Amino acid sequence: MFPALTQTPVEMSPAETAAGEEAGFALYVHWPFCLSKCPYCDFNSHVRETVDQARWRAALLAEIDYWASLVGRTNRAVTSVFFGGGTPSLMPPETVAAVLDRIAGHWPMAAGVEITLEGNPTSIEAGRYQAYRLAGVNRVSLGVQALNDRDLKFLGRGHSAGEAIAAIALAARLFDRYSFDLIYARPDQTEAGWAAELEQAISLAGSHLSVYQLTIEPGTAFHTAHARGDLVVPDEDLAAALFELTQDRLAAAGMPGYEISNHARPGEASRHNLTYWRYGDYLGIGPGAHGRLTLDGEKRATRQFRAPETWLTAVEAAGHGTQEMPSIPAEDRLAELVMMGLRLAEGIPRARFRTELGTELETLLDPTGLARLIEGGFVTLDAERLTATAEGRQRLNAVLGMLLR
Repeated sequence: MFPALTQTPVEMSPAETAAGEEAGFALYVHWPFCLSKCPYCDFNSHVRETVDQARWRAALLAEIDYWASLVGRTNRAVTSVFFGGGTPSLMPPETVAAVLDRIAGHWPMAAGVEITLEGNPTSIEAGRYQAYRLAGVNRVSLGVQALNDRDLKFLGRGHSAGEAIAAIALAARLFDRYSFDLIYARPDQTEAGWAAELEQAISLAGSHLSVYQLTIEPGTAFHTAHARGDLVVPDEDLAAALFELTQDRLAAAGMPGYEISNHARPGEASRHNLTYWRYGDYLGIGPGAHGRLTLDGEKRATRQFRAPETWLTAVEAAGHGTQEMPSIPAEDRLAELVMMGLRLAEGIPRARFRTELGTELETLLDPTGLARLIEGGFVTLDAERLTATAEGRQRLNAVLGMLLR
């Protein structure tokens, strides 16, 4: 039905497979359009009455070509591709297939390459999942967010709980790997109510769940309502209790938290997101997409024009929508590496500090803060790695403040 990837996947190198901790080389493709804007969402998402699908497909392909000309055909294989948004399940499957075929034409694809598409569980979007599988997608991540209709309405979601359950079942039939998201710490939520919802989620889950605490982000409808006093969320103590309940229950179900908000059975972590958290290289394609890319031994931060129409016009004029690509100073690389890596239960290998910054971590981090955090049980440090404990990950902002000079 759609063109298959034209290239035979290549085996990953020994360095990439050793210890399963190599970051990989990833591509993120941003589709910025949604049917409606959720009141909690601060992502780069936009509602448009019509979208010129042919223009958008051509622009995405052109930007992939641009990055290929800049990066060149490297020895590293593409380990993951992630279609995010916005709502990528509004993309025509033909566009997904064309994007994947173009990527495979420029770079070798690793054996077992993970190709994820974010989707909403409305009936009309779930009907596309078979076509996405044929296009090359091998993993879906569903934005379920809640499993009861009252809270789905509060969150501005366009699906019912019944549609969500049906979409999860469909994903389980079509894909070997699938995940879905839930949001907790909603208004009026109790520990007992959340525990029951978690039990239902576990019964529906495959090998991965993403569970996020509701946060009030500037620029969102919820932020305005919260400032007026019309929206009251659980206090810090209840939010912490809900977090701990989540960690304990999912660990007992065989899906421990490998990252603050993400849980998986052994070997089933999101390979794409691990690239971010392990501070690997990734390309960002599409409006507002960010990337981290090593060129000529220099780590650069890439950022695309945020507004969809601005990005589209730039690509059609210049072949790409890159707004800036500055070098990342050493102190910022350190902050990013620590901030991302300590989110992971596995922590940060010492070798990653040496690779990124050329020296041992003890010379980079605040020695007094590090000693106090170790003594307090918030981080551990051994011959192999620096790791935040469960208590440290729950208080990560404070931990980072003490580690970074």
